[in-house]
Formats: sequence, C-alpha cells, structure tokens
Amino acid sequence: MRETLSGIALCLLLVGMSGAACYGVTGVVTDWLKRRAVLDHPNERSSHVVATPRGGGLGLLAVLLPFWGYSALLYPASLMQAALGLAATMAGLSAISFLDDLRSLPAWLRFAAQIAAVANVLSLLPADHLVFGGAIPILADRVITGLAWVWFLNLFNFMDGIDGISGVEAASIATGVTLLSAIMPGTWFLDVPSLALIGCAGAFLAFNWHPAKVFMGDVGSIPLGFGLFWLLLMLWLTGAREAALILPAYYLADATLTLGRRALAGEKIWRAHRSHFYQRAAQNGASHDWIARRILAANIALIAIAVATPYLPAFIGLVLAAIVTAALLIRLATVKVRA
Repeated sequence: MRETLSGIALCLLLVGMSGAACYGVTGVVTDWLKRRAVLDHPNERSSHVVATPRGGGLGLLAVLLPFWGYSALLYPASLMQAALGLAATMAGLSAISFLDDLRSLPAWLRFAAQIAAVANVLSLLPADHLVFGGAIPILADRVITGLAWVWFLNLFNFMDGIDGISGVEAASIATGVTLLSAIMPGTWFLDVPSLALIGCAGAFLAFNWHPAKVFMGDVGSIPLGFGLFWLLLMLWLTGAREAALILPAYYLADATLTLGRRALAGEKIWRAHRSHFYQRAAQNGASHDWIARRILAANIALIAIAVATPYLPAFIGLVLAAIVTAALLIRLATVKVRA
C-alpha cells in the first residue's frame, strides 16, 4: 500500500511539474506571439471569429521535449537510441512547423520533412520490433508503419480546428497510456513521457479552452501527432494492440471518414475545409466547449475500454469502442442548436 501511494504521489508530482512549467512558458510565448502579430485571422473555412495568436504549441513543446529526452534514458537499452532520436526529431519537426506557421511553407517541403522524420526514427528501431510480427518482410513492415505514422500526424493536425480539441485528445491518449503502463507488463518506460504530456496538455488547455487565448498551430499539432503515434506504437509492440487502436478511435474515425467522403465527392482533399464531424457541429450552432466536452466524455469511455482490454475476450473492446465512437460521430453530425 505504501509503495502504491508513493507511486501515485510521484505521478502527481510529475504531472504538476510539467503542467506548471508549461503554463508559465505558454503564457510567455502567447505574449510574444501577440507582440509579433503572429495571428490566425478568420476566413471562410475558420471556426473562430476573432484574430488569435497562432503557435502556442511552441510553449508546450519547449517543456515537453526535455521530459521526453530525459525519459529516453529510462527506456530499455534496445529502445534507448530510438527514443533519443524521437525527441531530437520532434524538436526538428517543431522548428519546421513553426516556420510554416510564420510563412506557410510549400506542401512538398512539409511532407518531405515529415517523411524524413518518420524514416529516421523507424531506422533506429531494433529489427525485431515489427508491427506485423514478422508476417511480412521487414521493409514492407517499415513502409506500412511509416505511412500510418505520416497519416496519423497529419490527421492530428487536420483535427486541430476548434478550441480545446487537440489538448483534450492529447491528454486523453496520454492518460490511457499511463493507466495501461501500470497494468501491462513491459510498458513501464512509458510512464514519464505520458505523465509529462498529461501535465503539458492540461496546462495548454488553460489557454486554448473556448474562447481560446492562443492556438496550438502546426508547431504544436504536427510534433504532438508524431509523438502520440510513438506512444501508441510502443503499446502495440508490447502487446496492447487493441488498446493502441481504441485510444485514438475518435480522431481516427472522424479524419478518415471525412477524407473518404471528400475523396468520393471529387474534392481536393489536401485543401482546408470545414467538413469534419466536429466542424459540422460547430456550424450547426454547438459551441467549441460543448463539442470538446462531448469528445472528452467519449474519450473517457474509450480509456476505460482500452484499460479493460487485457481482461476482455478478443475483439470485444474494439466492438465497444466502435459503438462509443459511432455514437459520438452521430451526435456531432445531428446536433442542432437554436440561435
């Protein structure tokens, strides 16, 4: 009992330390962005109506990355090099993404940087760490994993379209990873990065909750999507495969279904739009905080299902997660708020 209480106290301390640091740094960054007039001005595709500083994710990453760099030293020896490479690569992605926030880099350059970042970290993984468990050649395994990784970091960026949504999603996934690392053998090394992310995401929400004082920007959403995929990949490789799919289920479903719908309609899928399920809810009158709270509630259910998957029959967790996700998508698509 005493060891359990001590462990909980250490977890709370880490969340508090990272959260306090992120809150302070994000406040400084927000003031700096205002002075430099780094603003996101409303347009026909926006979900906000007031020019708002963009790039607040710079403060979040400035605190998160040192924690993740330190946590790499706690990984198993076989993964330490990849974990260190991950932290360094996230820093590089942050720099490139911040330039994009400032001056809109060409799409080819952004994608090239993302592909190089993913390829770099995958090249550092041990040869026996295979997503498909050796069922296909290692090159095919790495290519498919890389494509999924690039898709995930971009969908995380695509979904960052209303106040609070990405902070809620990042904190939710990190909470699920933390709880799973407490019960799943061989995942203890995910404690520090996931706990630090909970603190940072929670602190960022203090600035990004509706009405937002600052937006995350690509400098936050791209590296966060990159890092979250790593956490989920680690869960997958250590045996928690269903949980790795369940935790991000809402983001995966909303982004993928929206992309498919737009592709079938012949739209240019790489262009900005307002057709995600959460964006349709906002257009129908739902406030940003109303939407974020519904996503949080669904994510809490998904976390509970993910944590229960080690004790459930195969695929039951996935079915339950699909029901929760479908219910949320239907609610967002059908909500009507009277003016």
